[in-house]
Amino acid sequence: MTAQIIPVGVFDLVVFGGTGDLTLRKLLPALYYRDRDEQMPPESRFIAVSRRDMARDAYLETVTKALRDYVPAEDIDADCLRRFLGRLDYVALDAAGGDGWDLLTAKLADGDRVRVFYLATAPDLFGPISRHLAAAGLAGPNSRIVLEKPIGHDLESARAINDAVGAVFAEQQIFRIDHYLGKETVQNLMALRFANSLFEPLWSHAAIDHVQITVAESIGAEGRAAYYDKAGALRDMVQNHILQLLCLVAMEPPTEFDADAVRDEKLKVLRALKPIVADDVAAKTVRGQYRDGAVDGAIAPGYLQEIGAEASDTETFVVLKAEVENWRWAGTPFYLRTGKRLPARKSEIVIQFREIPHSIFPSDTGEIQANSLVVRLQPDEGVKLTLMTKDPGPGGMRLRAGPLNLSFAEAFKVRYPDAYERLLMDVVRGNPTLFMRRDEVEAAWGWVEPILDGWHAKNQEPKPYRAGGWGPTAAIALIERDGRSWHDEVV
Repeated sequence: MTAQIIPVGVFDLVVFGGTGDLTLRKLLPALYYRDRDEQMPPESRFIAVSRRDMARDAYLETVTKALRDYVPAEDIDADCLRRFLGRLDYVALDAAGGDGWDLLTAKLADGDRVRVFYLATAPDLFGPISRHLAAAGLAGPNSRIVLEKPIGHDLESARAINDAVGAVFAEQQIFRIDHYLGKETVQNLMALRFANSLFEPLWSHAAIDHVQITVAESIGAEGRAAYYDKAGALRDMVQNHILQLLCLVAMEPPTEFDADAVRDEKLKVLRALKPIVADDVAAKTVRGQYRDGAVDGAIAPGYLQEIGAEASDTETFVVLKAEVENWRWAGTPFYLRTGKRLPARKSEIVIQFREIPHSIFPSDTGEIQANSLVVRLQPDEGVKLTLMTKDPGPGGMRLRAGPLNLSFAEAFKVRYPDAYERLLMDVVRGNPTLFMRRDEVEAAWGWVEPILDGWHAKNQEPKPYRAGGWGPTAAIALIERDGRSWHDEVV
């Protein structure tokens, strides 16, 4: 079985931040795979832009090393690599200033083709780069601009960035990327809900007790320390990734699988979220910051040691109890959790169904557990449904929980593309379904900002937790106060 390959038209992809970690670790490997699968016309080109003065040959050496570091050796084909490197070019320019733009304009002068400008830069450069593109005559009707997160650090800055970019590009030309939306399992969540009649009648407070969304990382701040200490877990993960996952779980069925129809329904969820204000932060939120400990059997330094500081009030862990105030979800809490230096790298959504109303079985047949549906985003993408079954064998009825486990890799026997592979090609095709609209971004900030303000108003400092644990004990207490427990099976 092979994946269906949908061709795209001729395009130029220009990456600002072309020597950065995101470009070398994610974007270039994604483009290599799409080229290897012959999804790109021969005339398509990739142009890396950075302030660093570097010859093209030197840049190609950097790219070759990055591909050998981040693409498995068995996936490197000499002919494909040669073809891919032949597409690459490099331009040194000052994105905030005026130097070097003439050279970029000259390289893009030929051909009536789609131009994609990917801004893998700090968000304060999004506006200036957009204005320079307009001044250089590069922001035409066939141009698209991709904005990496974070889009601002609060609602005011997000609006300012959207205004600056929107003054140059129309909304349909702006692709605000959240790579979680490109993950295979996230899209399968839509298929699970809206292509099957099994779950949708049960998808409400009537049958679902609560929902848990966990994005756990075993790594620390490490190379992102400078950015992370100004952001923290709430801005870095909740405002974008986790709220987008919540929207896909909680949204109403759209009228069709269309970009605006899907995003309209996600927006309704964001607007239905009950605000968490200062008086709520103690009961509905937990902040944490990791201390030294052990992860995967290795000693892990504390956050302050990693960033080289004596003190910081940045949270590396956060738990929120979110509530969607509408008819479908009234009374069903959504527990959101993310953190660094946790025991395992995993992202999953747990749909915990309600207990059966009455058991017909004697107490000695075994404990009847409520059904759960676990959607795994990483590391092993798949879906697991836990059901009660009879334990095989004679001697009466004995019950136990058993899983129906679907691993996508095992079931379909194909390499699953990285999220960036799909999202980059969707930009070229002009398909914005898996990207965030301006009103979504601002609605998410509108819900997150009062939590930040509440922490400040109540002087709620991050609680310490050991690296390699599941966060502060207060995170366990938050959910157990409601008579529930975290789903902490390590994948």
